[in-house]
Amino acid sequence: MPARAGLSSAEEDTVSRELVAAEGLPWPPSVGDFYPPELAGPWVTKFGLMVWLAVALIIIFFMVTYRNPKLVPTKGQWMAESVYGLVRDNIAREQMGKDGIRFAPYFTVLFCFIAVTNLFGVTPLLQISPNSHIAFPIVLAAITFFMYIYIGVRKHGFGRYIKQSLIIPGVPWPMHVLLIPIEFLQTFINRPVTLAVRLFANMFAGHLILLVFTVGGFVLLASDNILIQATSVFAFLMAIVMAFFEVLVSLLQAYVFVTLSANYIGSSLADEH
Repeated sequence: MPARAGLSSAEEDTVSRELVAAEGLPWPPSVGDFYPPELAGPWVTKFGLMVWLAVALIIIFFMVTYRNPKLVPTKGQWMAESVYGLVRDNIAREQMGKDGIRFAPYFTVLFCFIAVTNLFGVTPLLQISPNSHIAFPIVLAAITFFMYIYIGVRKHGFGRYIKQSLIIPGVPWPMHVLLIPIEFLQTFINRPVTLAVRLFANMFAGHLILLVFTVGGFVLLASDNILIQATSVFAFLMAIVMAFFEVLVSLLQAYVFVTLSANYIGSSLADEH
């Protein structure tokens, strides 16, 4: 927008805002823009449909690739076995030992679900991950939380599990006054909270970074100054680079979430603190 003679910068900003409002443009974003868009009432949102889409894609993928398994695997079967083998050997068995094998199917589904929903953030027409909304990481972290509590209580009994989780053996008893609250926060508060916040923060930050470079590129391109318009090329290039980086982050966060989940569940099965 060209500068207006005789107007201060504050007055120009006021005029610009009035013009934007008069033209009905959705700028700047309001608080309501951060809520999931409703597609058919408050219970059917874009995020909800994306979650169901992810579930459908995972089910179809494994059903198609394993509908007729062969001794010499096809490309699809090899891909499915590679994903399962990665989770079973590098996560479940690595974090839990031999006990991890029976949890490998769950961890594989969890890894695939988080990876697919994360990759929605760089998928055309979707362009946002459901995990950038805190509600979905909270649910995933709550499942892991209740699972490792339930498994620990079932194996050791409630009293022994609580004692094993809160009391460090070999420590002088006066120190327990300080250590028991710390262990309680670490086991029952910090683990689920950090598990959810880590996934949410990474996906939300990635979405904002892509949005900043993309929207910034269009804003620069709409300038009346040709030199400023030229700088929009760098903004668009950075958006492309960050999109590829976001793919890496999406897969890495799925791996980290599942690895920590396996570690927590494995600690509940351990006989010692």
